[in-house]
Amino acid sequence: MSKIGIAFSGGPNPAEIVDLAVLAESLGYESAWVAEGHGGDQFATLSGCAMRTSTIQLGTAITSIYVRSIPTIAMAAASVDDLSEGRFILGIGSSHKVQVEPEHGVPYSKPLTKTRESVEIIRNLLRDGAVQYDGESVKIENFDLWFTPRRADLPIYVAAVFPKMTALCGEVADGIILTRSTLKTGAWVKEKIAEGAKQAGRDPTQVAITSLLPTSIADTRAEALDAMRPGLAFYAGFFPRYNKLIAEHGFADEAAAIAEAWARDDRKAAIGLVTDAMVDATGVAGTPEECRARIEEYRESGIDLPIISPFARGPGAKATFEAAIRACAPR
Repeated sequence: MSKIGIAFSGGPNPAEIVDLAVLAESLGYESAWVAEGHGGDQFATLSGCAMRTSTIQLGTAITSIYVRSIPTIAMAAASVDDLSEGRFILGIGSSHKVQVEPEHGVPYSKPLTKTRESVEIIRNLLRDGAVQYDGESVKIENFDLWFTPRRADLPIYVAAVFPKMTALCGEVADGIILTRSTLKTGAWVKEKIAEGAKQAGRDPTQVAITSLLPTSIADTRAEALDAMRPGLAFYAGFFPRYNKLIAEHGFADEAAAIAEAWARDDRKAAIGLVTDAMVDATGVAGTPEECRARIEEYRESGIDLPIISPFARGPGAKATFEAAIRACAPR
């Protein structure tokens, strides 16, 4: 059976996400991932998932290394891992300056250094039960755990978009979490991971390549494409990093126009600037049959674990996610 994951990034409430994770497990999904942002506490939600499931892996995609202290992240990860009896994957990332500073009031700097040091601190704390650390971005005089983690070596995946962070995954991570990948991304990522792994004396094939794939299921391809435009406009308009990513995927003019429209607060114009080609290149949209075929193309392109990521807000969000989970379930 081909592996597939499901990601939740807001829309359904926490109790609904737990219900949907139970459904995904029953249909053969390999893993369920919960983001945070504005969608509720991910570790609390995943704890609920842990108590009502028994086989599906559970992960964060992602938890920001800026908005919680690193020992707090380690404790939360160990807690969900214990409740799930060893089914947890900690996905961390540097998030975005445009979110971290204005939304959380926390300084944002040195994301590569902070990521590297965060992975080291978490591993040390889970292994040794205590940590002291004098780094460039993190300094911990002393922190000790008052319980024994179920696993000292729970897997840590790192979110990456560009070459330096991707190579860092090869050096220190058990997996990489990509987003809005194209069919060319997998091969490129493998090269960069191999470069980083070589520097650290690691086997690059031991680094799992996963990607969050924006997903829209509809009766017609046109409906599915239209449903994806607002999300892509938000990513390209609000996040400078993702605007650059979309540009590098071959849509430089479109990305620049969307950013300009977003900057003048013209959301309607930004959405209208998202072309069919942009949606098609960076996600999964169409009828159930078309979406399953597209997911298989991502697997063949080098993505070890495609993770569908539907987008929905409002009272019908749970139904939208349920439809996508059922349509894309492994056959």
